[in-house]
Amino acid sequence: MRRHLFVLTAFLAGLMPAAAPAQDVLTTRQMSLELANDIALAAVKACRDAGYQVSVVVVDRSAVPQVVLRDALATRFTTEIALKKANATVLSGVSTQAFLRNRADISTAMNHLDDVLVLRGALPIEAAGSLLGAVGVSGALGGDKDEACARRGLEAVAERLAFVE
Repeated sequence: MRRHLFVLTAFLAGLMPAAAPAQDVLTTRQMSLELANDIALAAVKACRDAGYQVSVVVVDRSAVPQVVLRDALATRFTTEIALKKANATVLSGVSTQAFLRNRADISTAMNHLDDVLVLRGALPIEAAGSLLGAVGVSGALGGDKDEACARRGLEAVAERLAFVE
């Protein structure tokens, strides 16, 4: 009887379509603490050189803060704003300026989400077609100036990002 059950089970298993193997372990690109720190430091320096005291927050691809820097005279609110700007960039995958331009219809509504603020001043951090995270800046006199400092932070590590495979 057990032999017949085994043969029947094997026969039925052969009739079933082969299941595609699921990918249980995913490989992702993550930025190092050193890279995140270098981006943040370069952004703070760029703003400081322009006469602004700012906060810079670098978040990873999951919008978890990896580096938080606040210049001596920047208020604590600039840190919160920089974080929320960076989160908006991770959420959308584009700069906050592009989000404002491309989705003006919902950008105001997005500001009602916890920990998201769609204001200029955050840029995505990308390498080899992968979103690694975002850098958000707050405290300069206007989002365009915040964004310029964030861009300088990315430019400081551009060569390191360009050669990621």
